[in-house]
Amino acid sequence: MLKRDNLPIFLIVIFLAFYLFAGCAKPPTQEIKIAEKNLADAKQKEADLYSPDLYVQAESKLEEANHLVAAKKYKEAKAATQEASVLAQQAISMVEPNKQKMKEETETMIQDAQVLMDEVKSLATQAIKKKAVTDKEEILGLIGKFDVDMVSAKEQLEAQKIRQANDQIITLTEELKSQKEKLTAMLEQKESAKNRLSAKQNLIKFAYFS
Repeated sequence: MLKRDNLPIFLIVIFLAFYLFAGCAKPPTQEIKIAEKNLADAKQKEADLYSPDLYVQAESKLEEANHLVAAKKYKEAKAATQEASVLAQQAISMVEPNKQKMKEETETMIQDAQVLMDEVKSLATQAIKKKAVTDKEEILGLIGKFDVDMVSAKEQLEAQKIRQANDQIITLTEELKSQKEKLTAMLEQKESAKNRLSAKQNLIKFAYFS
């Protein structure tokens, strides 16, 4: 049993032990610097473009670590910074394979978009010839824009700006699909009107000769 005379000494020892233990729990400053550097390296190597999921997770973990430091939860903060570093490294490692895969997909999409472009041009020519469009210049202007966008996407791809080329060809494809639908509808409407007129004329002729 602890003697009364030894009680102050015991309390001092306990206090010192607690103080030393608390003193050992420090913010993971070095780990945070390392994680920040890893994230900067990942961005410099375009991980934000070609490994966006992993990159965002790494950013989120580093942000979480800073919040934990502010809450003086240093142990959890250290674990979060270490995880951020691991995620950043993983993001870097996935850049090249993801970039190559996206390049191949973009090349295929450009080929498909070129076929779609030819269809739109053919429909535009028919629509203008049959006077199915109300604004010929607008249609021709759009066709010109599509040509410029296609050339730009190909140039981006050749310059190894794969993400930019991919984004551009996706947008162009959607615009071409939309224009194809509009031109198809215009031609169908024109043909329908023509058929109605023809039927009406035939009815009048039939009535006249009856």
